Amino acid sequence: MWGKSVPKTRNIILFATAASLCVSMAALALAQENGPPPQAGAAAPAGQAPRPARPGALPPQDEAKLRVEHPELYVLPPVSHKYQPKKTEWGDPDLRGMWPVDSVGGLPLQRPAAMGDRVFLTEAELKVRDAAMERQREAPAKETKSGKLGMGNWVEETGAGGRQTDMVVDPRDGRLPALTAEGKKMEALGRSSWVRGQSFDWVTDFDSWDRCITRGFPASMLPFHYNNGVQILQSPGYVVINLEMIHDARIIPLDGRPDAPAGVSNWMGVSRGHFEGNTLVVETDHIRPGAAPLNAATIGGPVPAWNTIPMSPEAHVTERFTPIDANHITYEMTYSDPVIWTAPFTLRMDWTRNEKYKFFEYACHEGDVQVRNYIIADHVKRAKEKAAAAEKAQAAGPTPASAPVAPPAPAVAAPQQRP
Repeated sequence: MWGKSVPKTRNIILFATAASLCVSMAALALAQENGPPPQAGAAAPAGQAPRPARPGALPPQDEAKLRVEHPELYVLPPVSHKYQPKKTEWGDPDLRGMWPVDSVGGLPLQRPAAMGDRVFLTEAELKVRDAAMERQREAPAKETKSGKLGMGNWVEETGAGGRQTDMVVDPRDGRLPALTAEGKKMEALGRSSWVRGQSFDWVTDFDSWDRCITRGFPASMLPFHYNNGVQILQSPGYVVINLEMIHDARIIPLDGRPDAPAGVSNWMGVSRGHFEGNTLVVETDHIRPGAAPLNAATIGGPVPAWNTIPMSPEAHVTERFTPIDANHITYEMTYSDPVIWTAPFTLRMDWTRNEKYKFFEYACHEGDVQVRNYIIADHVKRAKEKAAAAEKAQAAGPTPASAPVAPPAPAVAAPQQRP
């Protein structure tokens, strides 16, 4: 958004619309609890009434019939290696450029369950998705013209990955594997401003993103609602992945140096890269636990969308960056954490070059007052609720359990019998 033709009034926007945007973002996060946009008429979860199709919901399909008539929709082709990119001055494949992931912002992380192992949309489904993306692309200009500011000028979702159904390509059903028992336990203990109904007493009640520390890795490589800039820089022996969100930068050496010693960890992990042909392969571990590997509000993300998915020190990420033509890179990411997840999973999407995209300051810590304000406001809210409950109880009078009870009658001595 900020890298396009929108007026550069970020600070004014942030202060003027903070309340309404927070409400809207919370609504978006809660919407993720339903998973990816369902197909129209899809069965509701057991015990729930059928949900009406949301705007942009995909039309229902007979998957058995579709598989017979269009088997190609169920086959994921291997990544193409035909394209030969130009070389850098020192001989590495040249991946340099601006690759913002707003072009896949409308691509769900997970596939609608009704699609099974189908990896591509039908023509009818593609028309629905394209129409939704066109409405999103038109929203900023419409809002600006109307003189009203809302999510249209805030959300950067300019594309949805073409015909691809979702990002997850392994498991084959396009769904994230289940968490382990330990993963579920740790997730339940997670604290974040995204958690519905949570109280706030100290900084530990907020996640690393709330506190403007980091969005975390590998979540920072995936699209969000805004600040989707990804820039690849190269120099002899190094690749740098520069991220607009929270101004993180991943510095990746290519010189074959050994792994970092045990006990060393970084929010973005410790990465080592090498080229396999024209594909940049990056292995990352030593990721500091504390930031969710998958973030809230990524479309079709985990349920509930509370930004509390845990990570263990055993987390490992393998990324592959393959140029498939002058303006596209196929990005693949395999995530493994056997302590938290029951199986690894792999995401795949095509990035689009956009050299007109500009990074703008990510002024997350403006005034450094939001964490304190959350805590103060929550304390006031709870005090008011407690006072209101006490007033209500007093007005209702004593409860049966607390009402005065008459003392028991004195015991009557039994009459003595005569000898």
